[in-house]
Amino acid sequence: MNFTQFSVPYPIEETYKKRVAYFSMEFATHQPLKIYSGGLGFLAGSHLRSAYELKQNLIGIGILWKQGYYDQERNQDQTLDVAWNEKNYSFLEETGIKFQVTIHEHPVWVKVLYLNPETFKTAPLFLLSTDVPENDYVSQTITHRLYDANVATKVAQFILLGVGGAKLIDILNFNPELYHLNEAHGLSAAFYLYKKYNNNIEEVRKRLVFTTHTPEEAGNEKHDIYLCHKMSYFCGLSVDEVKILTGMPEDQFNHSLAALRFAQLANGVSQLHGQVSRLMWSKYENICNIISITNAQNWKYWADKQLYKFKEAGDDFGIDDRKKYLKKRAFEIVADQTGKIFNPDVFTIVWARRFAGYKRASLITTAEERFHKLMNSTKYPVQIIWAGKPYPVDHPAISEFNQLVHLSKQYKNVAVLIGYELTLSKRLKQASDCWLNNPRVPREASGTSGMTAAMNGAVNFSTDDGWIPEFINHGHNGFVVPKADYDNMVTHEQDEYDLNKLYEILENEILPLYYNDYKTWRQIMKNGMQDVRFQFDSNRMAHEYYTLLYR
Repeated sequence: MNFTQFSVPYPIEETYKKRVAYFSMEFATHQPLKIYSGGLGFLAGSHLRSAYELKQNLIGIGILWKQGYYDQERNQDQTLDVAWNEKNYSFLEETGIKFQVTIHEHPVWVKVLYLNPETFKTAPLFLLSTDVPENDYVSQTITHRLYDANVATKVAQFILLGVGGAKLIDILNFNPELYHLNEAHGLSAAFYLYKKYNNNIEEVRKRLVFTTHTPEEAGNEKHDIYLCHKMSYFCGLSVDEVKILTGMPEDQFNHSLAALRFAQLANGVSQLHGQVSRLMWSKYENICNIISITNAQNWKYWADKQLYKFKEAGDDFGIDDRKKYLKKRAFEIVADQTGKIFNPDVFTIVWARRFAGYKRASLITTAEERFHKLMNSTKYPVQIIWAGKPYPVDHPAISEFNQLVHLSKQYKNVAVLIGYELTLSKRLKQASDCWLNNPRVPREASGTSGMTAAMNGAVNFSTDDGWIPEFINHGHNGFVVPKADYDNMVTHEQDEYDLNKLYEILENEILPLYYNDYKTWRQIMKNGMQDVRFQFDSNRMAHEYYTLLYR
C-alpha cells in the first residue's frame, strides 16, 4: 500500500465524500486491540465501524498504547490490582513512516502503524508510537500508558495526538477537508494548522470541528499554560501570543474552551448534553455554536442477532430460550472468577461501566437494610453483578470497587468481576435482565452502555440523564427514576431521593412484573430492542456527523 498518497481503500459513497480525519485518544475497535479505557473508546470504535459500513471518506488518528489502559487483576483478597503489561499486535501493519515531533523542545521520533479496514471492518486507523530505539527512555514512555497520571507525560500525549496526527496527515497527503477532534485531547493540531496556514486563524476554523463529552466545566482538561509552552504544545508561539489568540488571559490553559474558539462548529453527545453545554459555555465569548448529535453504538457489532431473529419472527419461546442460554454462558465467567453459581432463572441486575464517583456504582447498597432484604428475598430472588475499571489512580473509585468486592463475600448472589473490556462487556449485557444505570443527574453527557444492553435483550433502569430522556418510555421499553428539582438539592439529598425511587420502582414495579407477568416483561424487552435498533445505531450517528457537523 502507498502511504504517501493515501486514500481510503474502498469505494466512497457520494453522500460521504468529504475527507475527514477523526482524532481520538482511544479506540475500542475489537477486544484484541487494547488501546481504550471506556465509553469514549467504545464510541470511537463504533464510529469507525459505521464509517466502514456506510463507506465514508474518514480515517482515524490515534495512539498505540504499549501497555494499554491497564490490566485489571486481583490481589490475594480479591481486591483490585493494577498491572501494566506490554502488548504486541501482529495484525497491525508497518507503514514505514517515521518522523519527528518537537516535545519539550526536543525532537521525538514517531513511528506509524496501520489497522487495515478489513481486519476488524473499520475505517482506516493510523496509530502513533514513540516506543522506538531512536528515542530516549522518557520519550519512549509517552505512548506506554493511556491517560498517564504524570501531568507532563499527559501533555506530551496530547501533543503527539494533535501535532503528530496533523503532521502524519500531511505525510500521507490525505488533505482532509475537516479535522474532527473527539474530545479536546488532540487540540494541539489547531496550533500546527495555525502555523501551517501562516498564522491565519480563519483557515484553522474552516477545517476544525469538535465533539465535547464533558457536562461540567470542572471536568474539562486544564493545564498550566507555562508548562504547555515548555512542553512545546503551542508549536513555537509565545505564551503572550497564545493568550491573545485563545482569549484566555489567565495562566490556566483550558483545552475545551480553546477548541470551542478554534472550531467552526461543535456538538454535545445527547440532546440534554447539548443544552447543558450551551448553557455551561454561554458566559464565554467567541465560542462556536454547539449542536447535539446523540451518541450511539454499532448494532452490527454489539447486537445478539439471534434475539432479533426470534423477535422478528414473533417467536417468544425462541427469545426466552436464547436469553436463558446467553445468561448461562455469561454465568460461566462469574463462576470462573468468583466461584459462585448463578441461576439463569433468577432476575439478574448488572451494573457495568467505568467506575467514577458520579456514576454511583454502589448507590443501591447504601440502604443497608433494604439491600440485605433484597438479596435475601425468596419471593423475588435477585442476582447482582458489578464490573468496570476505575482510573488507576482514582483512589475513591478504587475504594468503591474494593468495598463492593468485600460486600460480595457476604452474599452468594453478588459478584464483582474484573477484566471489563469489550468481550466481557458484551457478555454481561447478554446476562442482564435489568441494566442498572444511576449517574448523578446531569453529570452523564450521554452514556452508551444501556444502548448495547438493550441490543442484547436487557431492560434499562436508569436515572433520567444523558441519552435516557430520548429513549425510555417508562413501563414501555424501560424504567426511569423521575427527575426531581435537583438544582435545589445538595448532593446527599439528590442521592437519597434517587435511592428511594430506585427501590420503589424495583420493588413495586420491576420485580413483580418479571416474576408475575413475564409476558409483559418480555414485551418491554422487545420494545427496548426495537426502539434502540435504528435510532441508537451508530450508522445514524455517523450519518448525522456528515449531514450536521461536517456540512
